[in-house]
Amino acid sequence: MSGPVEQLLEVDQSGHAERAWVIEAIRKLKADQTRSADTHLHAMRIPGFPGVDLYLKDESTHPTGSLKHRLARSLFLYGLCSGLISEGTHVVEASSGSTAVSEAFFAQMLGLPFTAVMAKSTSPSKIALIEREGGTCVLVDDPAAVYDVARSLADETGGHYLDQFTYAERATDWRGNNNIAESIFEQLAMERFPEPSWVVVGAGTGGTSATIGRFVRFRGLRTRVCVVDPENSAFLAAFRDPGCGETTCGSKIEGIGRPRAEPSFLPDVVDRLVRVPDAASVAGAHFLRSRTGQLAGPSTGTALYAATKLACDMHAAGETGSIVTLLCDDGVRYLDTYFSDSWVADQGWDLAPYLAVLATAWDDGVWTG
Repeated sequence: MSGPVEQLLEVDQSGHAERAWVIEAIRKLKADQTRSADTHLHAMRIPGFPGVDLYLKDESTHPTGSLKHRLARSLFLYGLCSGLISEGTHVVEASSGSTAVSEAFFAQMLGLPFTAVMAKSTSPSKIALIEREGGTCVLVDDPAAVYDVARSLADETGGHYLDQFTYAERATDWRGNNNIAESIFEQLAMERFPEPSWVVVGAGTGGTSATIGRFVRFRGLRTRVCVVDPENSAFLAAFRDPGCGETTCGSKIEGIGRPRAEPSFLPDVVDRLVRVPDAASVAGAHFLRSRTGQLAGPSTGTALYAATKLACDMHAAGETGSIVTLLCDDGVRYLDTYFSDSWVADQGWDLAPYLAVLATAWDDGVWTG
């Protein structure tokens, strides 16, 4: 005789209504991606190095005005598909501004409460943008404390900490799927140097350099990745020595300088890291505005300064090719700070020497910095 049939033990935690909400949320995010699928790639007219083409990928044209629009959408998709975000989830982030603006936009789109934890030094205009998108801002004195405060707030509310600094490199599909790397190379396809010698990006979360660095390896390209880091940011020290990943000082260049080398930063896919003085970063933004009419933030100035140096190096070596960097966000956000002469003077920055370096480089192809 056979024994009794043991009953199956089943635990069902699926909910039709919850799954339907998640499916609809993902549809909304994909619809946004379709509406803003690409951004312009501007070719700079620079007489000083005719054999080197310099391009700016204009990420300011996203609906929320910055490169972080791509990251925020990816972080929400990652959270939704991983079961971390559902209807009513309180979403929290540690952000110096632009990421939080974009995340607040998507949280409002999905009907979710959103709180950004940031340093008190964040520009008032960025705080206003977050609040305009329905977000709430929590300001802290110590920039290094934003991570723990954000994590604690998410725990207290039963919410989800997006944690861009950890998940940026894994939330974005580096193989393609309309990421920034794929977009850049598709737009360069008809140019005279379709495979750029360099792509220059800010450190930030580390997610952009990770995406581009992985992409060029995946595609078997020779393109090299240069990361730029402002003063008092931890990435250069970590790049030289993996054991030196923190600094006690806060960067004055919003968006790319960090007090620690973030988990999303993958140094092994980066070919060069360049430290740029703060005054040079701000000068770069002012120079871009005066020469092209493009109004961009200081992180764009950081990248432009280093990209110009690379172009001059190539020119001096008799090399030809192209360099791509990013116009990260709209400079309108910084009119009362980085584009205010009095505010710049209060920081103790003298832009004149760096403006002269850029002018000589663009006009004569000679780097004097």
